[in-house]
Amino acid sequence: MKKKTNEAETASVRRSSKMTYDLVMTALFTALIAVCAMITIPTTVPFTLQTLAICLAGGLLGFKRGTLSVVIYVLLGLAGIPIFSGFKAGPAVLLGPTGGYIIGFIVTAAIVGFVSDKFGTKLWISILSMTAGVLVCYVFGTAWFIIVYNNSKGNIDLLKVLSLCVFPFIAFDAVKIAVAAVLTNRLKKPHVF
Repeated sequence: MKKKTNEAETASVRRSSKMTYDLVMTALFTALIAVCAMITIPTTVPFTLQTLAICLAGGLLGFKRGTLSVVIYVLLGLAGIPIFSGFKAGPAVLLGPTGGYIIGFIVTAAIVGFVSDKFGTKLWISILSMTAGVLVCYVFGTAWFIIVYNNSKGNIDLLKVLSLCVFPFIAFDAVKIAVAAVLTNRLKKPHVF
C-alpha cells in the first residue's frame, strides 16, 4: 500500500513539475517574441526579429507549447499591451493591413512545431519547416493586406503588394530562418526543451 502511495505521489510531482516547466517555457518564448517585435526597422510592413523568435518557439517547444506562446503573444497585443512592432497594440492592429502577418505567425509556429515533433530537428528539416511556415505567413499576410487595402483605399494588385510586403523581406527572413534552424538544431536536446 505504501509503495503505491509513493508511486502516486512521485507521478503527481512529475506531472506538476512538467506543467510548471511548460508554463515557464511558454511564457519565456512569448516574452522573447515581444522583445523581438520591438527591434524594428519601420517600413510598410516593419522589419523585425519576430520571425526568428517564432521559428525558435516552434522548433524548440514543439507544436503545442510553441503555438501557444504565439497565441498568447497575439492575445496580449489584442488586449492592448503594446507588444506588436512599433509598440502598437489593440484590435486595430490586427484589423489593419498588416494584421494577417500577425495571424500568420500562429500558423508558422504550428507548422514548425508540428514538423519538429514528428520529424525532429535535423538542420535540413528545420530549414524546410521554417521556410514553409514563413511562406504560409506570407500568404496569410498578403491576402489580408489586399483585402484591407482594397476595402479602404481602392484597388491594389498582387504584384504591388508583393513588392511592398514580401520581396523586401525574403533575404532578411532567409537569414532569420538559417539562424533559427541552427539554434534549434544545436539547442534541442531531450532534457532541455
